[in-house]
Amino acid sequence: MSKTSLRSRRQVLTSTAFLARLLTSSRAFSSQSLSRKGISNAGRSSWHRALLSVRTRLLLWYMFLAGCTAGISITFANSIYREAVTARAKSAIEQRLDQFELYVEGKQSIGALPSHTGAVFDSFLSSYAPTQNEYVITLLNGRLYEYRSLTNQPPVLLQQRPSIIADWSQATQHQMTAIYEGDRHYQSIATAFQLNDGRRGTIVILYDSTVDFQQGQQALFALLRYVLIFLGISFALAWITAGRVLRPLRLMTRTAQSITESDMTQRIATQGHDEIAELGMTFNDMLDRLKLAFDCQKEFIKDASHELRTPITIIRGHLEMLHHRPDRQPETVALLLDELERMSRLVNDLLLLAKTDHPDFLHPTPEELDWLTEEFFLKAQSIADRNWQLELKGFTPITVDRQRLTQAVMNLVQNAVHHTQTTDTITLGSAIGEHHAHLWVRDTGEGIAPQDQRRIFDRFVRVVQHGRPEGHGLGLSIVQAIVQAHGGSVQLESQLGQGSTFTIVLPLEPLTTPAHEPHSYHRR
Repeated sequence: MSKTSLRSRRQVLTSTAFLARLLTSSRAFSSQSLSRKGISNAGRSSWHRALLSVRTRLLLWYMFLAGCTAGISITFANSIYREAVTARAKSAIEQRLDQFELYVEGKQSIGALPSHTGAVFDSFLSSYAPTQNEYVITLLNGRLYEYRSLTNQPPVLLQQRPSIIADWSQATQHQMTAIYEGDRHYQSIATAFQLNDGRRGTIVILYDSTVDFQQGQQALFALLRYVLIFLGISFALAWITAGRVLRPLRLMTRTAQSITESDMTQRIATQGHDEIAELGMTFNDMLDRLKLAFDCQKEFIKDASHELRTPITIIRGHLEMLHHRPDRQPETVALLLDELERMSRLVNDLLLLAKTDHPDFLHPTPEELDWLTEEFFLKAQSIADRNWQLELKGFTPITVDRQRLTQAVMNLVQNAVHHTQTTDTITLGSAIGEHHAHLWVRDTGEGIAPQDQRRIFDRFVRVVQHGRPEGHGLGLSIVQAIVQAHGGSVQLESQLGQGSTFTIVLPLEPLTTPAHEPHSYHRR
């Protein structure tokens, strides 16, 4: 076998393997994208999943914050109550001591104060009316002299701590003391005085705050019970509410798990206008876009497979026949090379369409529209023998990718050549609108039927010309992809028997001044 035949065979095998890998990888990517369902929880125990769920964590945080708030509130309330009880006790015993001092001062002012310390105590205690939990204790020379209470009983403190009398006897003036003995709470104030008899007297006002503290503690425990009951009810309501709030998320998970390659119709039922509803609507919109993308991908793979099947079948058939017909090797090699060239163009067009979504697809630079129009016109004249006309040129700087825009215009020119005869006219031109630049290719060919105009830019759509389709149906799709990458659009006007006009509309800078040069064929 000759070197040419071996080279052709290697080219065929290489192209076929590449295309097979392309189609296989596309299907694998589609299947893999549809089969993903997130992280599997099959290996986790039910309690572990419940503990790590968003619902449980939210409720634990809620209970933690609510418990901290309740604990801090109860602590502050208890502190405030204790301070209030202490302040009330201090105020009461200070008033009683002031009452004794006023009594002594009053008796001295009228000269009726007894000369003995014990007699002063007896005179004061005879007219003193103690209140509940209040005791008046008098000491002479460090010994208990007399006491008064509402029940005429000595305070329990004297039995629990006998040494307290020695502490009181050493007091000077208005010595305030807080006493805690067991579960009992006392406030006392003591002051000493001495008359001419030489005996040291001490009067002590004692207030027993035990009952007040016990009542506060009971109220605190009752409040704590109510708080715990309230937290329990709040926890139950929060659990139910969190379940209802997070229900769209669970539905979203089940919907995502139910989506397969053959069924992408599941959607989430949304209610209200909160963030969860917005998330559900966004998820549904995403599913709509994914379904459209997958449908387009399936259609694209089907069309690409269909387009590639024919040249692959032709190449394989002629390679199999080449062994039996070695005398037709030159003709077979030429045919195979032609099919390979067609497959190469198809693959290059597919790769170009795949690159249009990449950010580095365009490399825009400032260009002059009139020079670009003349360049397109000069290049178009060398394609085929037609009556070429340059109708109009717009004068303005535009920012475009020169090579990509040239490719789009040349595809339109090739399309016009395929649908015209030698005697037809093909016109190129450009003009400036208010905010857009217009580039058009007009021909006087056979035109496009209205039903074909709606789908002429779809991939692999071919208009039947003279009883057979032209090309592989990607030329106008490439034009539209390039123009849309520039932020523009492609417009079509056509009538059967009168020709077609394809117009590329590109956005301009806001400060562009419209200008154009009519009916210019050359610029020198």
